[in-house]
Amino acid sequence: MSSTAPVLSARNIQRSFSVGERELKVLHGIDFELKPGELVALVGASGAGKSTLLQILGLLDKPNAGEVLVHGEDPWKMDASARARVRNQRIGFVFQFYHLLPELSAMENVVLPAMISESNLGYRKRKQEFEAKARQMLEHFGLKERLKHKPAQMSGGERQRVAMARALFQDPQILLADEPTGNLDQATGEVVLEMLFEEQKRRELAMILVTHDRSLAERCERVIEMQDGLILQQTTTRA
Repeated sequence: MSSTAPVLSARNIQRSFSVGERELKVLHGIDFELKPGELVALVGASGAGKSTLLQILGLLDKPNAGEVLVHGEDPWKMDASARARVRNQRIGFVFQFYHLLPELSAMENVVLPAMISESNLGYRKRKQEFEAKARQMLEHFGLKERLKHKPAQMSGGERQRVAMARALFQDPQILLADEPTGNLDQATGEVVLEMLFEEQKRRELAMILVTHDRSLAERCERVIEMQDGLILQQTTTRA
């Protein structure tokens, strides 16, 4: 594990939601650091706050208090466009339910981050480059025959591999994976996990994996256990 400065930090993160006239407190002051190339598992029972924390770390949700730092900078102090660039270029997301756009092909879903980050003119100028990269990534994930297929024409495992390619398309330094195999059968899930771990190691990604599976968590370098919106304990599993 690297001893260099963290790529992602959380300081005193608090989050609550209004439920009718009641305030539901979900996170009660989370402190967390993720170093370059580190593989961390986030575990805990349903309702512990894992997914809420991941959404905040990924800049998809703003905390009520505290700060998130990406490479030492607070994106919530940036304007919306600058913050979106940080999220688009530095952070990749893999979700349990894929979140692919149903009207787009596998290749179109993969290049979507570039379509979002580039101007119309900029994207058109680099379209062949982006499509060549997407094709290479999909072939790498065993989807050579699925380039033009839409999500409804693919299996769950194939859809998750498309989602992985999309998450890695911008070459992020950080990857956030929320129960990435939770919607897959055991055999398919194991194939997807092996690919995910291989990419994490090959790319030296700083990665957070949310999981209910303790045996899976122990394959990571560090296990963080959450309970009732707090970090209960942290365990280092291997050097």
